[in-house]
Amino acid sequence: MSSLFGYEFLRNALIGALVIGLIAPAVGIYLVQRRMSLIGDGIGHVALTGVAVGFLTGTSPVLTAVIVAAAGAITIELLREHGRLSGDIALALLFYGGIAGGVLLVGLAGDKSNANLLSYLFGSLLTTSQSDLAVIGVLSAAVLLVTVGARPWLFAVCQDEEYAKVAGLPVRLLNMTLALTAAVTITVAMRAVGLLLVSALMVVPVATAQQVARGFAATMFGAMAIGVAAAGSGVYVSFALNVAPGAAIVVVALAVFVIVAAAAAVTNRLHAPRAAGAPASPEPPDVALAEGRSEP
Repeated sequence: MSSLFGYEFLRNALIGALVIGLIAPAVGIYLVQRRMSLIGDGIGHVALTGVAVGFLTGTSPVLTAVIVAAAGAITIELLREHGRLSGDIALALLFYGGIAGGVLLVGLAGDKSNANLLSYLFGSLLTTSQSDLAVIGVLSAAVLLVTVGARPWLFAVCQDEEYAKVAGLPVRLLNMTLALTAAVTITVAMRAVGLLLVSALMVVPVATAQQVARGFAATMFGAMAIGVAAAGSGVYVSFALNVAPGAAIVVVALAVFVIVAAAAAVTNRLHAPRAAGAPASPEPPDVALAEGRSEP
């Protein structure tokens, strides 16, 4: 491990990965709560078009990716809120439009852009510079300020929008804020794992924490801890095996999920005989009604 810190580019890569591993699940838990886990892929495909716009115009691909990804996230939210399209169809349109637009614009930008595009598709964590870390740090601080600071209100909106409206919360503003935060997170995280894998870092730690945590806050902070651990371990694995850091981070996160899920299943099975011997408690009337059954 000491040799890992002997190179500046590896130190930068490790710091960047740890920060991204922290913020990605902090946003992802709200997307999972809204059953929109794949929105990260949709926005990632739109961000690809933004990267291509940067290549074509000769400007910063990261800046154009942030702008286009934010526009795509707002479009998803407006379609979901006002359009007649269901959420999965809106995401599908962004999937197809984002990837097609990106490939088309990269083709117009020339052969050199085709080579540079791979670093955004699969990540370029080892090229992280001090200036990149500064940008990642500022954007990550803003993401944490929103996701952690506004947690009670964002949770209320994700759990039940109608209740949130009745409670007087600015639902539209909160939805737009969450969409923009997701766009910023995806654009920042593309440095670590790439646009094709960024959604995994947002969803897998959350799914892992759900296996053992009880309550939204415990799941959120547990997912953030798992994301940091997976990011740090992934960088070390990539250094030891000489493989791509982004892929290593996602594989480590998936391995942790499999281990935790298996352990939780074994624990539940061991406790099942005790629960089977206990008398069943009657269901509350509201549960029976919610499941469409009449009360006894």
